[in-house]
Amino acid sequence: MQSKIVIGMLLVILAVMNFSIIGKEQHLKQGDTVYLKLAPVDPRSLMQGDYMALRFDAADQLYNALQSSSNKALKSTHDGQIVVKLDDNKVGTFQRVYQGKPLQENELLLNYRVRDDNIKFATNAFFFEEGTAELYEQARYGEFKVSEKGELLLNAMFTEQLTEIKVE
Repeated sequence: MQSKIVIGMLLVILAVMNFSIIGKEQHLKQGDTVYLKLAPVDPRSLMQGDYMALRFDAADQLYNALQSSSNKALKSTHDGQIVVKLDDNKVGTFQRVYQGKPLQENELLLNYRVRDDNIKFATNAFFFEEGTAELYEQARYGEFKVSEKGELLLNAMFTEQLTEIKVE
């Protein structure tokens, strides 16, 4: 009887994991594309092993907006949304903290999180194949797929000319 319960629980866990994976795959295929410009990162921590620490220009602009707001929202742990405006190349530029007003044409909502005084858009690291760090030193943009709810998935890294960085 006990083994049937364990097997049943394993099947439930596998089903939940597979639904999550299928959902993320659909998000990558159907989500809107936005490129967020990377902000300079301390060169000593830019490459650590087989991943790259990420910081985005939009996060710096959001940080300044939150610091100048009267409620000092950066001090508290919270989730929120920002509005970015997309140019012709789908490069997103921070416009404002979302406060429920309708979006203009070429604007998109992006979810963010504030934890320990740090702003995160989906992730703060990009993992790549070991031994390919030099390729990713030219990364200037992160390509995100954005769902209708503003959820972001980091898909790839791109150069200043918006050329995808790939390992061949």
